[in-house]
Amino acid sequence: MVSTFSAIFPPAPPFTERDLGDQTGKVFIITGAASGVGFELARMLYSKHGSVYIAARSSKRADEAVTKLRLALPASQGRLVPLVVDIADLGTVKGAVELFLGQESRLDVLVHNAGVMEPPVGSTTKLGHDLEIGTHCLGPFVLTTLLQDVLKRTAAIMPARPHSVRVLWIASLLSLGPPPGGMVFDEGGGPKAIPKVFPNYMQSKVGCAWLASEFAARLERDGVMSVVSRLILISISGVGTNNNGKAVHPGLMRTELQKTMPLPGRVIMSLLFKPAVYGAYTELYAAFSPQLTVDKIRGGYVIAWGRVEPVPKDIADTQKAATFWRYCERETSMYV
Repeated sequence: MVSTFSAIFPPAPPFTERDLGDQTGKVFIITGAASGVGFELARMLYSKHGSVYIAARSSKRADEAVTKLRLALPASQGRLVPLVVDIADLGTVKGAVELFLGQESRLDVLVHNAGVMEPPVGSTTKLGHDLEIGTHCLGPFVLTTLLQDVLKRTAAIMPARPHSVRVLWIASLLSLGPPPGGMVFDEGGGPKAIPKVFPNYMQSKVGCAWLASEFAARLERDGVMSVVSRLILISISGVGTNNNGKAVHPGLMRTELQKTMPLPGRVIMSLLFKPAVYGAYTELYAAFSPQLTVDKIRGGYVIAWGRVEPVPKDIADTQKAATFWRYCERETSMYV
């Protein structure tokens, strides 16, 4: 078991862009790639000549990120493609997927990097869902469901590299902050918004872990690995899953997720936290390291900057995970 100190202040990353091979011909989608951790991950993949879809809420943000990356890496032989999709607005997801599938016949890694942290209490999506549940769970659920066939097809053409096709879910350190049992449910079997900012955020990250685990169980036989990555952004947070889902905690970092926090918190983080590139190292390890196998990750999750930690026992509740899965199916049925 990794100590709390080690979880907050991890050792050096074991897998960086220096360890990443040539990505020519590989195709990636990274949500929230216009800034922060997602942007840094896109930079690494593009530097290795990969084709990276920069998924962002607006064409302006996506185009700006593409321009910055092209200027920073003029020698890259890869491709950068803007993809407009608002993960918090389920109505935008299917159109973005259809656009992607009209241009690509493969997808090697899907990274659910987009997130929101500590919005005002009571914030909701356009459809009325809790904003954090909508952004971290419902949107990625729809995106993964719509893209699972192309993920399977990609895995089928690479039998020599089993489980190199991956879906990466971003979570947090679940042992420090979620409600008892991971999530509070209402009478209808859906997540009940918690009127406290951090526990509400954490239960949405537990939802990520549960979805990663269920998708892992459904996709593993087809050669696709579903991974949970743990990001530490405001406090230590970790995400765990059972079965073959992976959790990754990128570590204590300065990102745009903290823009809604009070000024004192932002100042402290600017002094103590690592730059976003370190979070990208955690995601890079979870998404690409050949050392991270199904057997190694079973019963655990990835923490900063690329280690595996056992899942907290009270989070590995298969009945609650099944209840949450049914909720996601019900709430997104019109959009898949």
